Amino acid sequence: MDVELPRYAIAGHNWTFWLGWVWTISSIIVTSWVVMQRRSPVSTLAWIMVLNMMPVIGLAVYAYFGPQRVKRQRLRRWHTRAALMSQRDLERLRAHRPDVPAWAVQHARLIEASCGIPISSVQSIDILASGGATLTALLRKIAAAEHHVHLEYYIFEPDQTGTLLLNALTEKARAGVEVRLLVDGIGSPKLLSRKHRQLVNRFRDAGGEFAVFHPTRLDRLRPLVNLRTHRKIVVVDGRVGLLGGINVTDDENENFRPHDAYRDTHLLLRGGAVRWLQYVFLQDWRYANGKPPRSEHEMLPDVSPGEVPVQIVASGPDTDGEAIHRAMIDALNMARERIWMATPYFVPTEPALLALTNAALRGVQVKLIVPERSDSRIVTAAARSYYKELQAAGVLIFEYHGRMFHAKTLLVDQHYGMVGSANFDNRSFRLNFEVAAAVMERDFNQGLAQMFEDDLSHCKLVPTDRKAPAAQYVFEAVARLGSPLL
Repeated sequence: MDVELPRYAIAGHNWTFWLGWVWTISSIIVTSWVVMQRRSPVSTLAWIMVLNMMPVIGLAVYAYFGPQRVKRQRLRRWHTRAALMSQRDLERLRAHRPDVPAWAVQHARLIEASCGIPISSVQSIDILASGGATLTALLRKIAAAEHHVHLEYYIFEPDQTGTLLLNALTEKARAGVEVRLLVDGIGSPKLLSRKHRQLVNRFRDAGGEFAVFHPTRLDRLRPLVNLRTHRKIVVVDGRVGLLGGINVTDDENENFRPHDAYRDTHLLLRGGAVRWLQYVFLQDWRYANGKPPRSEHEMLPDVSPGEVPVQIVASGPDTDGEAIHRAMIDALNMARERIWMATPYFVPTEPALLALTNAALRGVQVKLIVPERSDSRIVTAAARSYYKELQAAGVLIFEYHGRMFHAKTLLVDQHYGMVGSANFDNRSFRLNFEVAAAVMERDFNQGLAQMFEDDLSHCKLVPTDRKAPAAQYVFEAVARLGSPLL
């Protein structure tokens, strides 16, 4: 006897049938699209796993957040760079090449080949170990400025620190000095909000120029999470420059938050290498602002060569060079005695992890400082998922206790040090616009080593038999799966 199925059962069957087909077709398209981007296998597999869990909308998600959109940004920035400076200006920049130490010749060549910036030199370099010290030095240099002040920041908060700095910039602009401030659209939302518009308008009314890197607009969704300028750059009169990890915020200023301000590191440079820092800023300014600054030719003054070899390293998704990524890996491979590294976010790429463990396995002393707890629980968990294999290779891992640890430094043997804005993670290596200074000199290395040892006094060595609840280990393992996307 024939049994007639209820209509709702047939409708339900058709609904699940077509949903299954849509899911399958969407999965095939998304997977093929991701594979054809020819990115790293780990990152590709991570995207495939995530996007196949979101049928139909996977294509839209990848279209806005996937790596293939970098090509459009790269093309725009290439045109910007091509029109940035005259050949004469670039020749002036390359005119003074110091003698490169024999051990660093190939390293310097690698950096220049990957980002186009040759080795230079400075007359002096100061290590600034706190936000308060950095702000003091910055205000002093701004007060002495005669021609221009250029600033580029990921985070510029309109709090006590930011207001103090912006007031100083406003007064300098009113005095006739050319002042330009570039902030990131995601990193500085409060400064860009209506509530603080008056503060920015007062700066502009005084003659200051203001620009936003990838502003957050509904027609530009991708930059909401990727393609940020994470750089912290200050250039005064083309002769004095600051760079490092310190943003403009009370969170990193111990004068306003004495008990919990971030522990961070910045550099103050004087000399020829500052002109290359200027070059990086001018690229970003013209890209974000759409037009060159006035009197651009006066922003690259002739500077007497110094005694300290320094190479500015700039990287970002506008090129395939991955200059900071390559420079760090090459520096790790050069190490014969020691590698002392500090980073707030440790989510290494496979090549970076291999270079670090290789160094430890060949007998190099490798010490790593990370925060006990960063400002991202997922990143902290992902970082801890690497502890076991690092320790198995002989790496000593120290967790900084108390305040948030935000310094980004690398020290190799007795003559090499790097300080900049880049974390030791995929986002800094491949998605953010970053900048660092590679310094090839013993005295700087010793100063960086002393600071590292001071930080160790606030750390605890992570035991090789680290105990944690089973749920924590599971969370760390899951967080690691997403590490290529963090």
